[in-house]
Amino acid sequence: MRLPHHDRYDYSAISRRANYDWPDGKRLAVYLGINIEHFAFGTGLGHSVTVEGPPPDPRTFSWRDYGNRVGVWRLFDLLDELGLPACHLINTTVLDYAPDIPQAINARRDEYIGHGRTNAERQGQMWEEDEARLIAYVRDALAKHGGRPPRGWMGPWMSQSRVTPDLLKEAGFDFLMDWPCDDQPIWLRTRAGPLMSVPYPLEINDSPMMLVRHHTAVDFERMIIDQFDEMLAQSERHALVCGIALHTMIMGQPYRLRALRRALKYIVDHPQREKIWFTRPGEIFDHCAGLKAGVVPGSDA
Repeated sequence: MRLPHHDRYDYSAISRRANYDWPDGKRLAVYLGINIEHFAFGTGLGHSVTVEGPPPDPRTFSWRDYGNRVGVWRLFDLLDELGLPACHLINTTVLDYAPDIPQAINARRDEYIGHGRTNAERQGQMWEEDEARLIAYVRDALAKHGGRPPRGWMGPWMSQSRVTPDLLKEAGFDFLMDWPCDDQPIWLRTRAGPLMSVPYPLEINDSPMMLVRHHTAVDFERMIIDQFDEMLAQSERHALVCGIALHTMIMGQPYRLRALRRALKYIVDHPQREKIWFTRPGEIFDHCAGLKAGVVPGSDA
């Protein structure tokens, strides 16, 4: 019996794959994905830290906007303090609303990841033509502010339609981050050719862990450390990707920032640091795209 299937990738057991290294023989790729989002006032979707009030609900809107006014700057300071690179999954409405933010990203030479116009909407609910226009608009807006088109994409709320991978490939994107099915990059099939899936964490992610499951910042600190330690041990057998997903209005809160600093310092100061590749998703794509056919799942299709 065959269940309905997406037909984007075939099954591949990680234990049976070819082994490979990251650059300079490193074994565990670690990246930070900072979600920088903007929301409509009084309408649309949005994160919530408490019971939402009736529209326009300025309390909830203001908490979300704290991330752009305060939280993101605390995260930038922490990244600078620890000397860590990052990628930024950014709504294009942030670019004009808070122009200081893209300026800081450019100064750090960090990577932009396409993340829709606003997290007040989901692209998976759009008609194909409307979604194609959305993707092209985001690509062009980020190219204008960042100096080059973004190479990676993650939809608002990780939302996709049945044709999103096709549209991304047709728009010139190299990879997406919406398919958390693996700890290694894999190739997806699209009607325009292969598109890479770079792992993005659904669980080592402050939004679902704190806003949905109600874990504390200290809980999340422990999750990051345990994930890192176990993946570092597992990477003796397979090169792996350890992503850490953060949202500015969540981890940018002072009491949570302390827990995040402890977790990241644990990784940065780890005695086996020589095995760790602190990187960005675009660099992960470049490395995997250069491996011989058959090494990355889907590359021999």
